[in-house]
Amino acid sequence: MITLGLPALVESFFTDRLLRQRNVSPHTIGGYRDTFRLFLRFAAERRGKNPSALTIEELDPALVGEFLDYLENVRGNSARTRNVRLAAIHSFFRYVAWKEPVHVLHCQRILAIPSKRHERRPVEFLTHEEVAALLAAPDVSRWIGRRDRMLILLAVQTGLRVSELTALRLADVVFGTGAHVRCEGKGRKFRCTPLRSDVSEALPAWLAERARIPGDTVFPSAQGRPLHTDAVGRLVAKHVAAAQKACPGLAGRRITPHVLRHTTAMDLLLKGIDRVTIALWLGHESVETTQIYLHADLRLKERALARTTPQGGEPGRFKPDDSLLAFLEGL
Repeated sequence: MITLGLPALVESFFTDRLLRQRNVSPHTIGGYRDTFRLFLRFAAERRGKNPSALTIEELDPALVGEFLDYLENVRGNSARTRNVRLAAIHSFFRYVAWKEPVHVLHCQRILAIPSKRHERRPVEFLTHEEVAALLAAPDVSRWIGRRDRMLILLAVQTGLRVSELTALRLADVVFGTGAHVRCEGKGRKFRCTPLRSDVSEALPAWLAERARIPGDTVFPSAQGRPLHTDAVGRLVAKHVAAAQKACPGLAGRRITPHVLRHTTAMDLLLKGIDRVTIALWLGHESVETTQIYLHADLRLKERALARTTPQGGEPGRFKPDDSLLAFLEGL
């Protein structure tokens, strides 16, 4: 019996399983594509051959485990990102087990690799001062600097996911009364996000300048191609490093494009916007997803504390009157 090789199985997985059978969104395709681009390059380096020459048997559980360790220890990815990559690999090997039963035992061994438990840490976000320092970091005397500043400004104001930012087309930007940007988010859900006056005033100048670059993406590379999500991560990290001189509070923190999205949510929440509106703004599947922001900023809890001040008492936080108790309180 003739069995399909790895290249044919990968192609069939994307075209038959993901596109034809499941009809997944372009964002899902992009996420799976990025996973396999990383995984196959890693495997090719480890096996000493071109990716198209690899076999299913060479993609064994040990190699998958090494790849997951590489993501965390070399690329600096979080356990959450590691689990997302593993989910894509699991999906592929489930398809291989169905498509080519001769590999079913091999696939089961890979499918047995578990997701990694991780701590749910407080949401990372930027203050107004940190946002201002980040926006001042790009060199606006250069074309790339002006592009980067406009991208960061739009990201902080709209809260778009990085994949949504890189997918923006010229036709997705609407000016005039009710200026907004349109995007397709998770689950093929379209939404419109209003633009603040300063953003809607800055965007036309940028779009007029980028008109000299071929293509219709709002934030192109120098070659006119859409920016890759990794490229956006690198440019944000570069400008964060530059902004540390003016704002030392950014030092030692890992600021990603998703942190800019969290910054939008926290800004809305601190201005008193309700969770339902924030969920609609960010394109969340459920209002419960927005719950994480309620625990992120101490100022929200201070406001709640102020409302519970005893009758006749002075508002404020408890301060122990003894140095030893103060030490224990600070642990």
